[in-house]
Amino acid sequence: MASVSRDAKTGRRTVQFIGIDGKRRSLRLGKVNKRQAETVRAYVEDLVAALITGHAPSDETNRWITNLPDLWRDRLAAVGLIAAWERTEQLTLKPFLDRYMETRADIKPSTRVALGQTIRYLTEFFGDNKPLRDIKPGDADEWQQYLISKGLADNTVRRRSGVAKQFFRAALRKGLVPMNPFADLKVSVLANPSREYFMTSQEAQKVLDACHDAQWRLLFALSRYGGLRCPSEHLGLRWRDIDWAGGRFTVHSPKTEHHPGGASRQVPLFPELLPHLREVFEQAEPGTEYVITRYRHSNQNLSTQLRRILRRAGLTPWPKLFQNLRATRQTELADKFPLHVVCAWFGNSQPVAIKHYLQVTDEHFRQAVQNPVQPDITEGHTVTQPAPGEAGDLAICGSSQGNVAQCENISTELVGVAGLEPATSWV
Repeated sequence: MASVSRDAKTGRRTVQFIGIDGKRRSLRLGKVNKRQAETVRAYVEDLVAALITGHAPSDETNRWITNLPDLWRDRLAAVGLIAAWERTEQLTLKPFLDRYMETRADIKPSTRVALGQTIRYLTEFFGDNKPLRDIKPGDADEWQQYLISKGLADNTVRRRSGVAKQFFRAALRKGLVPMNPFADLKVSVLANPSREYFMTSQEAQKVLDACHDAQWRLLFALSRYGGLRCPSEHLGLRWRDIDWAGGRFTVHSPKTEHHPGGASRQVPLFPELLPHLREVFEQAEPGTEYVITRYRHSNQNLSTQLRRILRRAGLTPWPKLFQNLRATRQTELADKFPLHVVCAWFGNSQPVAIKHYLQVTDEHFRQAVQNPVQPDITEGHTVTQPAPGEAGDLAICGSSQGNVAQCENISTELVGVAGLEPATSWV
């Protein structure tokens, strides 16, 4: 708890509190009235509680800190209520973003690269020394238009905006800004049907024939028939993950490991995948740990190599090379198995699968034309029953080729009136 004391001679007030190190600290306020001193005392108590529990201060406290002059920020830092780096240098854009990246030891190298791209666009537009508090929602709107003017795709703009929103949410929780200027930007990624591509099994075989070695055939098959995310899930696959007898293998997913139960999943050893896996297994040296031993260097660009293979196979590369292979496989399997089962194999949710993976294919149209849909008899509809032995006449009458004479042979006497309640034997 904090308390307010007043010097009887000078009338100056001081807020006293116990810091997290157990020592008594004093924040001198000067000549302020009692009400103002009590307001500061409440903010100090909130800051001390936040330091003790490891939680962020309240939004009101954050706004109070943000609007303080630098002199008072220095005083708060001097008594340990805020970190020293929050006083001056972190109030500008580039130093704050650099500090944010330094403290995020939990993010993966690939994520760090993606965040760095957004930092570059922010500093290009606003400048390194732009005060955080001077960036307003209207400025965020102009920044998003700047990304569009750079020729970025709509979903890329949304992703970059989402990262900027993440940065300033951290600044808000630190009390460095009174509000998040990027909060209202559209950041949800939209499905783009124009970038979808369904690879047929005939095309897949052409690609496999054009691959120059067994490891590339397996890389492609793991994407097209295993539905793995490339390259992280391919390169993480070990021989100990293969359960030959059980007909399945374990996939470790860095992308979803932070979700409960998302660190790994089991995938069937599909018949289309099995021969390519066995071929690489037979060629592997004894004691080899990883299934894919080549193309593991960080500067390997699998997409570039796949484009070469596609041209060798006589195919034109499509957008989102590996994701569309994964989407093709999930679409195929969703036609044969319950969606919740397929999503368990693919490590995504049903809403994500429906929005970003499942496609409408030419085969769906072909089946719709060749296989007429049989209408269901729904509850609440009156159904006319044929007389015994006249089922054939009813079928003819119900078809598009039926004629009136044939339909006249059908008994039209109702056995009961169908209403809201189910028909019973005594009606």
